Amino acid sequence: MRMRSLLSLTAAAAAFALPVAVAASAPAAAADVAVLTTGGLGGTNVAEGSVISASLAAGTTATLYSSSTGTSGISCSASTFTATVDGNPTAPGTATESLTGQTFSNCTSNVVGVLGVTSITVNNLPYTTAVSSDGSVAVTPASGTAIQTTVVLRTLLGSVSCVYQAASGLSGTADNTDNSITFANQQFTRTSGSSLCPASGFWTAKYSPVTASGEAVYVN
Repeated sequence: MRMRSLLSLTAAAAAFALPVAVAASAPAAAADVAVLTTGGLGGTNVAEGSVISASLAAGTTATLYSSSTGTSGISCSASTFTATVDGNPTAPGTATESLTGQTFSNCTSNVVGVLGVTSITVNNLPYTTAVSSDGSVAVTPASGTAIQTTVVLRTLLGSVSCVYQAASGLSGTADNTDNSITFANQQFTRTSGSSLCPASGFWTAKYSPVTASGEAVYVN
């Protein structure tokens, strides 16, 4: 009887130990995939605090035209942006960034009376940028401010400065095919400055590849 009890106890202990051993040898659960990753879809999550940057896609220009279908205005062959990742939640969701810098250079104008473009400066930074899993990108200013750009032109009448604002923010699209963000015909309104500057400006630009630490960023 004593031997039977000992055998039963040993068997029970073995049965209890078996699932523990199996559980210990099972692979760890995969980490949650965040909205922004590098290395591909479902790749390495982009850490909060990371800096994301991009230049214009090869062979493209950033344009500020007087109408959504016209070709009169300003064209820049170089532009960059930098942003800091503030939040990168599990996908599907919306990642948030602070747009801390944006530059435009090598700009020309075909507006009658304008001899050249001295500078284009983005004001009121940083802007909040939200990138969602569906590829939508929204750029909004801080409360009480506006998305604003100051354009300085050389004209037949001397140097003129014009301020443009986008009251409703900017909307873009992220595309994993070429790791790009595209803004198409985003409307700005001239709020001050010379009439040599168009009353409205429609901004178009494509940035690619968007990278973090030199690696292309994907939206999950």
